[in-house]
Amino acid sequence: MDAADISQDLEHVLKTSDEVATRVGELAQQVDTDYAGRDLLMVGVLNGAMMVMSDLMRAMKSHCTVDWMAISSYGSGTRSSGVVRILKDLTTDISQRDVLIVEDIVDTGLTLSYLVQNLKSREPASLEILTMFRKPDALTTSVDVRYVGFDIPNEFVVGYGLDFAGRYRNLRDVATLAPHVYK
Repeated sequence: MDAADISQDLEHVLKTSDEVATRVGELAQQVDTDYAGRDLLMVGVLNGAMMVMSDLMRAMKSHCTVDWMAISSYGSGTRSSGVVRILKDLTTDISQRDVLIVEDIVDTGLTLSYLVQNLKSREPASLEILTMFRKPDALTTSVDVRYVGFDIPNEFVVGYGLDFAGRYRNLRDVATLAPHVYK
């Protein structure tokens, strides 16, 4: 889906699909370099990270294995309350593994902070975070993110895996959702 197909639902495009693809390629090069010769396990956070994870893996030149987690943070639909629940846990033992959490977006940082604490308790050899988007102005908790695709404004955004009520994930661009859609 292109932004032109749903322009009435969007305020403006923040990042085009070309900009996102270019940045994913750059991140893949960084990950390849940093994990050269290591057995990397990438943990995608469902559902939003599916686009980032797929594109990142295809852009990489080195081997990696993957697993997925699904986490829910309750809220009104546009805000997280910070109450976190694991809906789908890993099937892989991460003990003594190099783990890279792959996220679509870091907003308040509360959900990711919980996830990092949970995974650290499983004693990985290393644990780092890659996020495609980060909202620095929305952060309420400090989270050390090693790889950031783009810093974006604190607006409600959709596209490239980011959704509202399960919709807009398949939008190729990343755009600000018009308030009339979610209010």
